[in-house]
Amino acid sequence: MSNDWSRRRTLALAGATLFAGCSGAPSSDAGGGGAGDGGSADGDTPTPEPTPVPAPDTAFTPAEWTAPTDAPSPDVERTVLVENLEIPWDVSVAANGDLFVTERVGRVSRFSNGDLDTVFAPADAIDAEAIPQSQTEQQWWVAGGEGGTLGVAVHPDYPDVTVLYVYYTADTDDGKRNRVSRFDLAADDPAATERVVVGDVAANQFHNGGRIAFGPEGYLWITVGDAGEDALAADPGELPGSVLRVTVNGEPAPDNPDVDGGDPRVFTYGHRNPQGLVWLPDGTPLVNEHGPAGRDEVNRLVPGGFYGWPDTRSGDEYAALPDDSDVRRPVVNTHNTTWAPTGSLFYTGDAVPSWRNRMVIGGLRSQQLVVLTLSPPDAELPPVGDGRRFDADWLDDAYTATAHPLLTDELGRIRHVEQGVDGELYVITSNRDGRSGEGDFPKENHDVLVKLEAAE
Repeated sequence: MSNDWSRRRTLALAGATLFAGCSGAPSSDAGGGGAGDGGSADGDTPTPEPTPVPAPDTAFTPAEWTAPTDAPSPDVERTVLVENLEIPWDVSVAANGDLFVTERVGRVSRFSNGDLDTVFAPADAIDAEAIPQSQTEQQWWVAGGEGGTLGVAVHPDYPDVTVLYVYYTADTDDGKRNRVSRFDLAADDPAATERVVVGDVAANQFHNGGRIAFGPEGYLWITVGDAGEDALAADPGELPGSVLRVTVNGEPAPDNPDVDGGDPRVFTYGHRNPQGLVWLPDGTPLVNEHGPAGRDEVNRLVPGGFYGWPDTRSGDEYAALPDDSDVRRPVVNTHNTTWAPTGSLFYTGDAVPSWRNRMVIGGLRSQQLVVLTLSPPDAELPPVGDGRRFDADWLDDAYTATAHPLLTDELGRIRHVEQGVDGELYVITSNRDGRSGEGDFPKENHDVLVKLEAAE
């Protein structure tokens, strides 16, 4: 596909509105008083309750899988599908093959049949900016910092259920707060149908988390960064530094862990800035998160698990834990090496066969894709080559991880990698956030959405 076609931006979705009475300021699915709970602000005219979003039609059966014993091939072809994006942050693939893309500057778009069309912009999203493509001088902060319009997750039954979920940083009366809201894509103005699913989440210039995804049982998972309030990450009753699991309408998932003093939406806690979330074919969830000065991690999530932040992050600290410690051990801890891991997937497709049954993680500061093989105990391990093995005795012994860095400095900062419905791989870059390192980034056409396939 040509790299030089221009992007179209239209507001062209119309149809029946799923949500009723949702104009003006967004209200919450979870209640809390006010017009959003069935009464108007002045109490005179009732506001209709919105129709609850139907739960996804899921029937998950854990599947067996085998970890590869060879090294992943670095030979892939890259095709630019969309250019001139402004700090894209997430991609969600619908069952019909449509791709929904967020840009941190406050834009939600749909890529379908070769065209990218703007669908809506969340009304309360903070002002966020991208550096010009021609700017060579890097800067640590752009307007909005690391906040903005971040994660996106389309309802698993789309297009039958025309609901899209977005994690974004909002300007509120109480300052900047992160929230997850749902929107009806069939409305003339999807932004006007906003309903807050999880709101009032701490926000900051950094550590906003922001990944949202539907798990194999149809619940919505949400990664929340510590937002600079690192002490709260160790408290299961607080949301900073946690992974949440909720229903499509924002209620706690029915079988969430019952943690003493915990918020019922919290599945795990003690995280720093988790931004990648995947499931193995057997349903095991894993999260990858940014560490301080290296010490990035991949963690296997167990219900109610505490992952140590802010007190435990280095190998020496893990090794010194007593046998009865409640701190969960990481599968990967990069020590002094920085990946800056962000969006990830567990690849099950055939477009790049040698990557199948491996975790693929986008790297920001490292400017690479990390292809991670997770080998169970006693399994044959792939060769390390130019990669790295994680087999210290203080790590989680459920898997031995072998990491192979690929595409280093070829695309710049890689924000997310996603799998399409036919097994194809999509990558988005984050080169206009002012933090690019090695190489001449951003390029004149950045940022970009790229398709990856095995080289012939």
